[in-house]
Amino acid sequence: MAARDFKRTKIIATIGPSTNTYQAINEMIEAGANGLRLNFSHGDHEERDDQIKWIRQASKALSKPVAIIQDLQGPKIRVGDFDGIINIAKNQSLAFAYKSDYQKSGHIPVQYDLSQKVARGQKLYLYDGKIKTTITSVDGGVVHAKAENSGVLVKRKGVNLPDTDFGGDIITKKDKADIAYGSTKDIDYVALSFVQTAEDIRKLRRLLRNLGSDAKVIAKIETKKAAENLEEIITETDVVMIARGDLAIETSPESVPITQRKIIEIAKKFARPSIVATHLLASMTDQPEPTRAEVSDVATAVILGADSVMLSDETAAGQYPVESISVMKRVVNYTEKNTPEPIMTDFAHVKSTKSQAIPRAVIALAREMGAAAVVAETKSGATAIQVSSNRPSFPIIAVTSSQRIAQQLAIVYGTKSFVRPDDKLQAAKLTNWLKNNQVLAKGDIIISATGRHPGVVGSTDTIKVRVL
Repeated sequence: MAARDFKRTKIIATIGPSTNTYQAINEMIEAGANGLRLNFSHGDHEERDDQIKWIRQASKALSKPVAIIQDLQGPKIRVGDFDGIINIAKNQSLAFAYKSDYQKSGHIPVQYDLSQKVARGQKLYLYDGKIKTTITSVDGGVVHAKAENSGVLVKRKGVNLPDTDFGGDIITKKDKADIAYGSTKDIDYVALSFVQTAEDIRKLRRLLRNLGSDAKVIAKIETKKAAENLEEIITETDVVMIARGDLAIETSPESVPITQRKIIEIAKKFARPSIVATHLLASMTDQPEPTRAEVSDVATAVILGADSVMLSDETAAGQYPVESISVMKRVVNYTEKNTPEPIMTDFAHVKSTKSQAIPRAVIALAREMGAAAVVAETKSGATAIQVSSNRPSFPIIAVTSSQRIAQQLAIVYGTKSFVRPDDKLQAAKLTNWLKNNQVLAKGDIIISATGRHPGVVGSTDTIKVRVL
């Protein structure tokens, strides 16, 4: 494929019951998936062994780096088991207790001891926000609340606590076991659920470092407190995900589009890749075509400059997983071709470091000269990410000696990665190969960012202009 035809906004798909085979994974990558998410809220480690093996096998067969994302469950609180349904009336008094027996006590069971965290006056939402309650008291391990509306509650439905501060206690015992497992596997990213502060990111990073993992961290923005601490969280993390499902419950549905836009802008400002997730093509879980509103939603994420758009149930449990990816790719390609460049962040007031100034100079020169592509030699991925944060309309071709970095860059805007040995002529040799394989053409202008010390992190110091 010619470089000018590369899609710039990347696609992440989730593996689940509908796609839990090598053939399905191969088809998803071939259809356009650049990253694959493993949802650790479901399944076991034995299943993950097969899935990781299949992803790497398909990636190699298709000569396409693919990022593997380990998505931790986090403190996802649910009501427990009980028989039948519970009919709830407006103004009814309710009681919740950890692992209680509803038939004997009348207390609705929950899978987490809420009494240790919540307080009078805080909101408690049930069943994806369908039932809203306010906590009236906490006494002897029992949480009492008053229903604000009528509804029906069934077992194992989610509980949201938008006003509750978990005090940094968001990495659960299960998460720690999953992190330890992932540290021994070929994992590129670990996504932390229900982040509230930057300290949550630092705790996960320490855990990963102590386990010898080189996976990067994705902060999932899905709590009210995270929405109030965006800049400190985004500057601390490696990647930020806008997890719009729980975020809409924890804040309000009407605030999510504005929060999404704000997150993408902050992420571009600080060169952190961003992912827009949840309900992008939800109707394609059961239908072969998306709604017009869903198409517009995907296009909006592209126009705003998100690095990646993510599919969840559509590919994990849907009837049309590969078709969902194909539709998303069509929308991405059409939007990019008819919107030359996404909305840009104003960097004028941001003081540049050397690592930021060189990529910005590369972008300015490439735009001035009408370059066909930028080639970035990178050991850590930082140069390619910095160039990407300027959202150019031309492709960024990253060349690295690290397979891990190539896989991590797979979900970064506009970036296509190639693994080559460290060499003083690394960029030139790759460019020649791309020309010979008709990715680039004779007469193309290429701007390269290189360093005098190949393979050394932070050594990018040279900009070259080359006409093929």
